[in-house]
Amino acid sequence: MDLRLPRVRGLLRGPRRMLAAAAAVVVLAGAGTWTAVAGDDPPPVHRADRVVAVGDGVRLDTSYFTAGSGGRRPAVLLAHGFGGSKADLRAQAERLARDGYAVLTWSARGFGRSTGGIGLNAPDGEVADVSRLIDWLATRPEVRLDGAGDPRVGIAGGSYGGAVALLAAGHDDRVDAVAPAVTYWNLADALFPNGVFKKLWAGIFVNLGGGCEKFEPALCRMYQRVAEKGAPDAEAVRLLRERSPQAVGDRIDVPTLLTQGQTDSLFPLGQADAAARAIRANGAPVDVDWVAGGHDGGDLETGRVEARTGAWFDRYLKGDESAGTGPAFRVSRTVGTGSGDGEPRLEGVSADSYPGLGGDPRAIALRGREQTFENPAGAAPPAVSALPGIGGSGGLSQLSSLGVGISLDFPGQYAAFESAPVREDLQITGSPTATVRVQSTTDDAVLFAKVYDVGPGGAQQVLPAQLVTPLRVEDAKAGKDVTVTLPAVDHEVERGHRLRLVLASTDLGYASPAAPATYTVSLRGGLSVPTALGDTGATAGLPAWVWWAPLAGAAVAAALLLTARRRTSAPPPDPALAGVPLQITGLTKRYAKSADRYAVRDLSFRVEKGQVLGLLGPNGAGKTTTLRMLMGLISPDGGDIRVFGHAIAPGAPVLSRVGAFVEGAGFLPHLSGRENLELYWRATGRPAEDAHLDEALEIAGLGDALARAVRTYSQGMRQRLAIAQAMLGLPDLLILDEPTNGLDPPQIREMREVMIRYAAAGRTVIVSSHLLSEVEQSCTHLVVMDHGRLVQAGPVGEIVGSGDTLLVGTPGRVDAPLAEKVAALPGVASAAATDGGLLVRLDATGTARDLIPELVRLDVPVETVGPHRRLEDAFLTLIGDSA
Repeated sequence: MDLRLPRVRGLLRGPRRMLAAAAAVVVLAGAGTWTAVAGDDPPPVHRADRVVAVGDGVRLDTSYFTAGSGGRRPAVLLAHGFGGSKADLRAQAERLARDGYAVLTWSARGFGRSTGGIGLNAPDGEVADVSRLIDWLATRPEVRLDGAGDPRVGIAGGSYGGAVALLAAGHDDRVDAVAPAVTYWNLADALFPNGVFKKLWAGIFVNLGGGCEKFEPALCRMYQRVAEKGAPDAEAVRLLRERSPQAVGDRIDVPTLLTQGQTDSLFPLGQADAAARAIRANGAPVDVDWVAGGHDGGDLETGRVEARTGAWFDRYLKGDESAGTGPAFRVSRTVGTGSGDGEPRLEGVSADSYPGLGGDPRAIALRGREQTFENPAGAAPPAVSALPGIGGSGGLSQLSSLGVGISLDFPGQYAAFESAPVREDLQITGSPTATVRVQSTTDDAVLFAKVYDVGPGGAQQVLPAQLVTPLRVEDAKAGKDVTVTLPAVDHEVERGHRLRLVLASTDLGYASPAAPATYTVSLRGGLSVPTALGDTGATAGLPAWVWWAPLAGAAVAAALLLTARRRTSAPPPDPALAGVPLQITGLTKRYAKSADRYAVRDLSFRVEKGQVLGLLGPNGAGKTTTLRMLMGLISPDGGDIRVFGHAIAPGAPVLSRVGAFVEGAGFLPHLSGRENLELYWRATGRPAEDAHLDEALEIAGLGDALARAVRTYSQGMRQRLAIAQAMLGLPDLLILDEPTNGLDPPQIREMREVMIRYAAAGRTVIVSSHLLSEVEQSCTHLVVMDHGRLVQAGPVGEIVGSGDTLLVGTPGRVDAPLAEKVAALPGVASAAATDGGLLVRLDATGTARDLIPELVRLDVPVETVGPHRRLEDAFLTLIGDSA
């Protein structure tokens, strides 16, 4: 007997108890009508469309997907977003069905072909519908059961569908795992944050639903009342809270993958934070993933999120212990735009625990006198932050991640307080806080707080993700100290930039008091800025891999020992390449389960002895895949890799001449550096004299630190020890993947010297790195990749020196009017004054030969003219600004 069912019955109170609800699930159309979904990949997916009656005259339009024959499998319910229907989920449902799930999609009440009034996930409406659908799944012969009437089932959905997934987990104990995305924990807090009405989003919500009359009458009356008053009342707050996952938060105790959007003024990151804290307190596993998009636009990373959701269900529904569910916390960051298509390129940063929104706070002093400003009559004109409803992949909110500001504050309607320029790059991850004193000529004050990233000279200010925090300050006539929790963001403030705290009286997205008022605001402290991921000013402690990676390292060493002894059939060595460290010819690797998408395609290049080769390319260019094939970790689909003439394959003997450092080695913290290396070498089973330990250590330059316990090492020392481990045996070819990650500038310089010293003895180094300035200083040759293909290969000087930018040297600084005259010359695309002269970029028709006479004619005091291009300039030219 399933002991969880009685609680479910108790939660569905009144005339619709669980047994009555189950009896009300009547298939009206489509029963047994199976349709094969066309596709090239077996097994075929079968879909059955049914209309299901759930009581009170409500009918739900559903689709049921399965693939393969025989055997019971877990079930997945997929819920759509607000304004959508089951049709939005068909592709995802088919993929999950092929992966071994029984998948059910449906159109919620009031959407698609389903009937009924929209209840915003009412417990006795949309949430009860989910339980009835679970009842139906329990009758299917394809679905695995945990008990009588209890199917093994997970629920995934975005926005509105994500909320019903959480609500169902709290109302029905039969739900086993959930994966909600970009959704809310408390709908009242989302639409009435700090007691301020989010009027534009609320209006869009009603419009997407088809108008007020499509909602339950109580909800329609609530919206009309709040929209007319411009402020929520207690009944409105109560109505939305009881339809929120928070209402049953103490009963959600299933594994939960929370995906939340960084560009989302509707359901900001704080909603996922509240959900994570509550569900984890119930003892359930919770992972948090911040994607680059949201309701305000940007990239929702649908493919990656769906893949992670599938892995989550593999682990918690199928019970697959080997399923990689991803890190406990992941943040997507924009690292530039793609080659030619303008789409932002992303990279993921992760942590092995979720830090919350206030992790590793850093104090930032603010300056500014007490300031007085106005709330204008009618709250017009309003300041502009986010622009709700302007979404898509080009959403304006994502522009802030590319350094573009679109916000607007009107003079006389805000107070501003500013920091000094930050001395080093500052990575904000979470919610900054500040305390201010607010006084108003009216009883209540409504303010909109935001923090800008202000460039040098104040020429450019960016509002991260275009987010603001509204707050209503009650009883403000006498003055009140208020601690403001600002929006959670993941944003890097570059060295030399300032932070500006602004409190405005209006905002386009919110309802402000229509009556005029005067506000006075002063500081009561500085900003507290969370820097949980990537704060360069913080001292790095021992990372988690220091503790768990020795076990993985031992396993890797054992695998190396086994593969070193294995002999595989391979093409014979090429004597002509016996002295060539690496030659890659036509290398190709397709993405898994894809016939026409390539991670690497037709890649060819050659590396000679004594070279330090930089492998460059934007995120997703195929660099890591190439290195993994080079190390024999994965097999190519086509092409040839030759190391000293020998073909590379898993276990190939020539791999003993290759050393590799990828992402960081694990060390036993209580052992010294030397003891760790000796232990590692013994695990390989190779003779001690072959290690060349002293030579490797001399190149790494660790000195007396070798005798100390690794737990006392700085991050830079651990990186150098890891490089020394890769150099054991003095391999002729050394591969380094991002060896400078997490290092400060002096440590990076030391790592550069290590690579140069190693290659100086006639060995070869291949380094993959995003630090272009370091690559330019340490590498002799470059291979530039993009979208899996070779873009250019050759000596660094040859690639860097072929630019279209000239440095015109002058004895003094050129004034702005003269620079403007130069910029207007034929063949000149732009000209800018810089230290030492003019930086002139030529267009396609311009040449240095034509430029020099024109400079003389303009009386520019020319002393020298020469090419001026950094590796960064060359790289951006080659790959279309995708770095």
